[in-house]
Amino acid sequence: MSGIRCQASGKRAPGSLLAAGGVCGTRRFSGVFIVIYGIFLASVALLQPARDVVTDTAKEAEHLANLRQVTFGLPRAGEGYFSPDGEWIVYQAYPIGYPFYQIYVQKLDEKTPRLISTGRGRTTCAYFSPDGKQIIFASSHTDPHIDQTELKAREEAAQAGRRRYQWDFDPHMDIYVVNFDGTGMRRLTDAPGYDAEGSFSPDGRQIVFTSSRDGDPDIFVMNADGSDVRQIVNASGYDGGPFFSPDGRWIIFRSDRQKEHMLQLFAVSVDGQTEVQLTSNLDEVSWCPYFHPSGKYLVWSKADYSRGPSSAHFNLFTMELSEVGGKLQGGAVTQITHSTAADVLPVFSPDGKKLMWTSTRTPDGSSQLWIADWLRGK
Repeated sequence: MSGIRCQASGKRAPGSLLAAGGVCGTRRFSGVFIVIYGIFLASVALLQPARDVVTDTAKEAEHLANLRQVTFGLPRAGEGYFSPDGEWIVYQAYPIGYPFYQIYVQKLDEKTPRLISTGRGRTTCAYFSPDGKQIIFASSHTDPHIDQTELKAREEAAQAGRRRYQWDFDPHMDIYVVNFDGTGMRRLTDAPGYDAEGSFSPDGRQIVFTSSRDGDPDIFVMNADGSDVRQIVNASGYDGGPFFSPDGRWIIFRSDRQKEHMLQLFAVSVDGQTEVQLTSNLDEVSWCPYFHPSGKYLVWSKADYSRGPSSAHFNLFTMELSEVGGKLQGGAVTQITHSTAADVLPVFSPDGKKLMWTSTRTPDGSSQLWIADWLRGK
């Protein structure tokens, strides 16, 4: 979401990025880590006064063509990923009348979502297996107190008029695998603590994910059947949103270990022995990195907070990649989107010819999936 998670604490912390439409970071409340991941699937209009979206379409046209909205009919949708053949997408969205996100699959551009999660509890971070036959996602539907959790969320929604996106490291959140048609659901993780933000390795044999089983959110790898869990990142603060490189040798992720809330991009070798930092500007928030299928560059979202939260806008960027001395190395950076809307969670299609992302550039300001033709290489 590869998710951004945030839990209402009752009071807004001074200087909290949530006040500006959200982002990423960790905060400790009563011993519980909370990651403010609110820009994801949270309309900016819900968190700050409404304003007109300004987009420089001429600059965007240098990289993107045929921009169009993909999801419709659900209050909010986002964090979408392609099937291996590029014909389907899986994403999370708010059902009408239910207070938590659920997981849906949809034929690309057909506007007809099909529910594949249970319809109860919090869900997040769905991802196709490389053969397209299965989907993993995280869910808290086994929460023994789910009735009370749902009731509290409905009461909050009634008081606020429309419920703000919020998330916590739900200790009942675990990773499940389900067949493409929604049958055969199996639980893959059952350790105490939050397990989510999973994605497959290119060969389908491993799953990388985020877990708080060691006390704070770190990066773990397990076999696709849930066996042989091993930790590959162990650092203070939040480490999450991991994805394998196309060659299966590296994992990219985000971390706020250097400054609370201010996420930066990192990469680690799959054996956990070599770690590199790809961004380091602590006045900027960089998160949701995703490899291009060529492995030559990645795309991610960042915003400049040096002038304060009110002037920070999340746009998409690419970074060139190379390997020097056995270490992944970041190179030239190019801005892709130019908008005052929130553009986040970008992913490339398997053939590398399309870019899909979550954006609030919709007419009503809600978060929805958007897609465009990717012009690089054409």
